[in-house]
Amino acid sequence: MPTPLVDWLRAQDDVTLAELLRLRPDLAVPPPGDLGVLATRAAVRASVHRACDELDTVALAVLEALLVADADVRPVPRAELLRLLRPGVPAAPVDRALAALRARAIVWDSDLPPGAGVDGGVDAAPDAGADGAADGAATRRRRGSAATSTDRDPGVGLAVVPATRDVVPRYPGGLGRSSPGLAGSTALPELLAAVPADERRVLDALAAGPPIGRSRAGGDPDSPVGRLLARGLLLRVDADTVELPRQVGLALRGDRPLGTVALIPPQPATRNRGEGVVDATAGGAAMELLRRADRAIAFWGESPPPVLRSGGLGVRDLRRLAREIDADERVAGLLVEILAGADLVAETDGAGAEWLPTTAADVWSVGGPEHRWVLLARSWLDLPRLPGLIGSRDEAGRALGPLTDAVRRPLAPRDRRRVLAGLAELPPGTAVESPGALADVLAWRAPRRGGRLRDELVAWTLAEATVLGVVALDALATPGRALLADPGSAAVALRAVLPEPVDHVLLQADLTAVAPGPLEASLARELGLLADVESAGGATVYRFTETSVRRALDAGRSAADVHELLAARSATPVPQALTYLVDDVARRHGRLRGGAATSFLRSDDDVLLSEVLAHPVAQGVELRRLAPTVAVSPVPLAELLDRLREAGFSPAAEDPGGGVLDLSERGRRTAPRRRVRLGRTDRPDADQRVALVARMRAGDATAGVRREATTARNSTGTTLATLRRAAELRRSVWIGFVDGHGVAGERVLEPLSVGGGVVEGRDSRDGAVHRVPLHRITSIALVGS
Repeated sequence: MPTPLVDWLRAQDDVTLAELLRLRPDLAVPPPGDLGVLATRAAVRASVHRACDELDTVALAVLEALLVADADVRPVPRAELLRLLRPGVPAAPVDRALAALRARAIVWDSDLPPGAGVDGGVDAAPDAGADGAADGAATRRRRGSAATSTDRDPGVGLAVVPATRDVVPRYPGGLGRSSPGLAGSTALPELLAAVPADERRVLDALAAGPPIGRSRAGGDPDSPVGRLLARGLLLRVDADTVELPRQVGLALRGDRPLGTVALIPPQPATRNRGEGVVDATAGGAAMELLRRADRAIAFWGESPPPVLRSGGLGVRDLRRLAREIDADERVAGLLVEILAGADLVAETDGAGAEWLPTTAADVWSVGGPEHRWVLLARSWLDLPRLPGLIGSRDEAGRALGPLTDAVRRPLAPRDRRRVLAGLAELPPGTAVESPGALADVLAWRAPRRGGRLRDELVAWTLAEATVLGVVALDALATPGRALLADPGSAAVALRAVLPEPVDHVLLQADLTAVAPGPLEASLARELGLLADVESAGGATVYRFTETSVRRALDAGRSAADVHELLAARSATPVPQALTYLVDDVARRHGRLRGGAATSFLRSDDDVLLSEVLAHPVAQGVELRRLAPTVAVSPVPLAELLDRLREAGFSPAAEDPGGGVLDLSERGRRTAPRRRVRLGRTDRPDADQRVALVARMRAGDATAGVRREATTARNSTGTTLATLRRAAELRRSVWIGFVDGHGVAGERVLEPLSVGGGVVEGRDSRDGAVHRVPLHRITSIALVGS
């Protein structure tokens, strides 16, 4: 009798079962009650598909060969598998492939039907001659001990989960169905030898695969197809379609029934870039990413784009953002997806929804560069979306935009990690020559992964990782290695490759300042207030203007503060032109003072105030004089000062104490949408897997005694005797009971004490101690031998 999968699973040890749950974590959700449930789930089509996604080229070839031999219908001798894969596949890689298939419960060992031997299963290739057994023996002699080892237990064969038929191609091995009329036939070689050339061309074309062909001439008995049908060398599928029988295909293919199997993965061409060069380049990319993220958050805080009615971000808004952060649309789309994935931007609620930075962005912006980078990098690594699809078109011809559901791909994190893991196998500083070379390696390791976008996924992942500084020059940088292996150490790894922050700038005579590297946080903050970034890169260039200097004065800095900062932090003398610019702006700044009345305007110079009141702008803001040096307005203070600046005046806001009040725009914010949980996984850990195996074992033991359980409703004495016996023998019992609410239940307990009308025992599944009144027990049976 063939061995069912559930019986094979029951014969495995706990380590093997725990490994099965690790390789196929979907089998553990929800926790299976026993091994029967596990076996049923392991044969489900969707689960088998997921498990086969992990198989390499050799394992899939072995699986396809087993299905050619109909191992999903009846067990197949192992020698038959080797014969189908001959002559280029030795036993060792087949053994490794079978071990991978067994570990995933896709293939299992099963007793062969009586009379089945090494020549059972698929029909032997007729070109082996009439004496198939003698040829088989010769083949085994040529292969040596590897072939001989397949006959160690001739009574055991290989069985395959039936759902694997949906995993392999429709015609496994490019072969058709077996023909009952040719089964066991010894006349096939003579039939093929007598085939004319025109018929042979038809057979050879179908033997190369696929085995299905269309021919309207099949109805003509004198045509090549008609003659082949008449002799049984072709089978009719319908009026226009014929199929080449499997036996004929195997005979025509000779000693390579399934063609050539790529046993060794391709070796990609590599180049040594130098670990130091790679890390330094990655550090620069990481700093550029943070700069762009800051500009994107500030830009959207001031000018939030609308959410499209269909969801996502519009093309025009993406282009505006790309111009603002000085990047192309591809990088801008990637940045938007990462910021949304990190919950640093989100859409607002209600009508007229907009994309706004969240309050979490303010907390993130004050962190150190390494910690800010880690959040973005981990968010990208776990992002269930494909930013590479942005800009492409769907089947209806519509462009796919960022933040839309169209680019959502739940398996993207898995594929992203797989690409980076392939790079991580190379020595530090070593790069692949091209993304295509890496794609070839990954395609050999998991041909079913990635689908039609498999090669594009590799190129997209490398390009995106380069933008983030995870990859540089097509080599995995040290921070990227840390991000994959131990995310907690990624911040330390990035800090080590970043250049030391500098505490000075180089002031130029053209009113610019050059930062020769990343600035200290305090200097960067002050310089960003006092000047505008003109160009970024390894050395950032800042430009001083009247507007930027006034921005610093509006924020509460005095002219003396600015002069002191420039003198202390410049490695070059302060240019006279910059000194004059600061003094000139400061001289005009703050001569007018505004307050809220809704707002007021005051100046120690009553002539200046009269000039303002005489200006046309005074009517627009409804200014009226309260005193020679004071005027008030009903418009908000910020609007009043903006209108006066547009008219050419240089007012400053003041607080109740007379100090300068900073009214600069902080940007709008919205509440975070969710708590970001990075690195989350649904895979059970090692301890959980061990507990699940124990639970299934207990469930199996329970299932075996339920049918033999003794009804104890009216036999309290029998129940008590069984419990006492179990306590003495230190054996578990299965009990069925009814709780206080009348709900039936069951439990496996190891009795610890019996008395006072109550049994107290330890649950074999979770180790908890339970108390069950004897009068509520409805059935009971001993568990185990």
